[in-house]
Amino acid sequence: MAETHVISALVTRRSELAGEIEHTQQRVKQLIHDLENLDSTIRLFDGDYRVEAIKPKGFRPPADWASRGEMSRIILDILRQAAEPLTSQDIARELIVSRGLDVADVKLLRKMTKRVSVALRNQRDNGLVQSSQAEGMFMVWEVA
Repeated sequence: MAETHVISALVTRRSELAGEIEHTQQRVKQLIHDLENLDSTIRLFDGDYRVEAIKPKGFRPPADWASRGEMSRIILDILRQAAEPLTSQDIARELIVSRGLDVADVKLLRKMTKRVSVALRNQRDNGLVQSSQAEGMFMVWEVA
């Protein structure tokens, strides 16, 4: 027999998610409306301007995605636990797993690899990690 408090909690959570989806859909509609208004305004000033050629700005993770120094701490932990030196991409993959993010997301892996590389270079400048050339064009990293 189903526990009534469990069902009640699940129903409450489902209601919250449905409300959040509805709110997000309304927000998307408002953003589309605002974008259309901006396009119209641009065309008022220049009727031949190709607004579809304007590239959207890149996604920036929210400010709370990783607090200051958190990424470096995770990277150093990954390197300390590694049996051998790792590439930036290997570290990024481990970081994605440790954060509970989608490992199959190629764009995310590419973005995280870049962020890991920057953090590693900073840590190398601080003397905490060292890099060496591996086979091919890869750099491998380890704790100094």
